[in-house]
Amino acid sequence: MRVLVISTPVPTHFLPLVPLLWALRSAGHEVTVLAQPDVVGAVRACGLTAISAGEPFEVNGMLLEGLEPERRPLQARPRPAPELLGGYGRLWWAHAASMLDGYSDVAERYRPDLVLADPLEYCSLIIGARLGVPVVHHRWTVDAISGPARAFVRPGARELCERLGLPGLPDPDVLLDPCPPSLRLPGGEPGTPIRYVPYSGGAEVPAWVRADRGPGAGRRRVAVSLGNTLALHGVGFTRGLLRALAARPGTEILVTLPEPYRTRIGPLPSGVTAVDPLPLHLFLGTCDAMVHHGGAGTAMTATSFGLPQLVLPQLADHFPLGDRLTAAGAGLSFDTAERQDDPRTVGAALDELLSDPRYADAARGLAAEMARMPSPVAAAADLERRARAGTRPRKASLQCTSRN
Repeated sequence: MRVLVISTPVPTHFLPLVPLLWALRSAGHEVTVLAQPDVVGAVRACGLTAISAGEPFEVNGMLLEGLEPERRPLQARPRPAPELLGGYGRLWWAHAASMLDGYSDVAERYRPDLVLADPLEYCSLIIGARLGVPVVHHRWTVDAISGPARAFVRPGARELCERLGLPGLPDPDVLLDPCPPSLRLPGGEPGTPIRYVPYSGGAEVPAWVRADRGPGAGRRRVAVSLGNTLALHGVGFTRGLLRALAARPGTEILVTLPEPYRTRIGPLPSGVTAVDPLPLHLFLGTCDAMVHHGGAGTAMTATSFGLPQLVLPQLADHFPLGDRLTAAGAGLSFDTAERQDDPRTVGAALDELLSDPRYADAARGLAAEMARMPSPVAAAADLERRARAGTRPRKASLQCTSRN
């Protein structure tokens, strides 16, 4: 089976798909990832084959565009109302329309049996429908966006889709969902469960991890990871957060912080240790709690280790993810800049997570649910069966049609 993977040009959108791609490759299937240069490095790093198309997208520059120095996205663009979440589709439909010709040319030559993509990649839906092959979308985490976003872009996509011989923008044939049942959105678009397997790149296991495997060895250890740390959060916020967390007695704060930024942060408070960014699954087994920005990979990895989580969301799906962790009893979340900036609020929240055993119990419950979900190997076998049984009538040639 030939599997064409199409990724939006954000590495963190691609990484959650990697364990399933490994499973497909290990089962003997051919897997090729089609993406812009932003993602090609991540594809190479995980040992898969990439086809690069187009120019770099540089999503971080887009997120920071128009922001004043030291002003983070949440301060400029507060949490959107739930009914506005579909509007995120506007960006990704415009992106898909710009890439469709190039991607279609590649797909026409590659002739896949299955198309696999992340849930905001709309070229995959059009290409799969026109090739007559099943399309699979793989969610990253709590998904409050992809369904509303597809509904939002569908009216604007109708003209292009009709020109290409389609009645409209299709839905995916399969929507894989890595969220454990208790973390899913009530009433959300149903998906097919797949176990989340942590992956954010490869690295050597540091000596300090090998020497300290068990949580609670004398002091409580709290991991802090803010994704694009200073790019989106700024020096002032990060410095203040670390000081607030370090004030907790008997607690060690371990923050992933690249070396160029450490000088800008300045001297770290007593009890705070900075380490170079490395895959979280290498050391979360030594921790008692996690503080983060609400990124999908960070939250899902912490969930797989059964850690209570303090979420400080900044944008997009960070907010509903924080909500669901709170509703599940496995975390706390503050969705305004004022509360995130208040050291007493943040410190008291961490104290609560560490002192009330109900949070740890709920977090371990989520991890147990996750462990019981079908593995990527099982999902790969199911997708092979679907591909063999689900081929649809092929439309006309893909080439050049979207330019007319």
